[in-house]
Amino acid sequence: MSDPMLAPLSGAESRKIGGVQIDVVRTGGCRVKRIVYQPGFRWSTDMKAIVGTDLCMHAHVGFLARGQVHVQYADGCTLEFVAPRVVAIEPGHDGWVVGDEPAVLVEFDFEGETASRLGMPGAHRHA
Repeated sequence: MSDPMLAPLSGAESRKIGGVQIDVVRTGGCRVKRIVYQPGFRWSTDMKAIVGTDLCMHAHVGFLARGQVHVQYADGCTLEFVAPRVVAIEPGHDGWVVGDEPAVLVEFDFEGETASRLGMPGAHRHA
């Protein structure tokens, strides 16, 4: 593959869920993940039935290396991330890829403890 951003990641655990490519490398108490969301991906369409919650309840913290992602919280607040950009997304959101290019997120993850370990709220709220 000529694009290193999408090439197989040496040493990673790789899986595909709901059309999303997830590559995970454990580093100490953290996981570093490369997540590739294809054009047309939307969490509420592609993951909701698999996960069993109305919204994504995970925090996402990392670097959007490619593409564009739109996020909407239950209260209607929206965020737009366009690469290159550092992202911090609180639990309780829907999200989707904007445009015709895959979105590639390099994420730092503490499994179910990401929000608390990084000092984020457990759900979206206004400051």
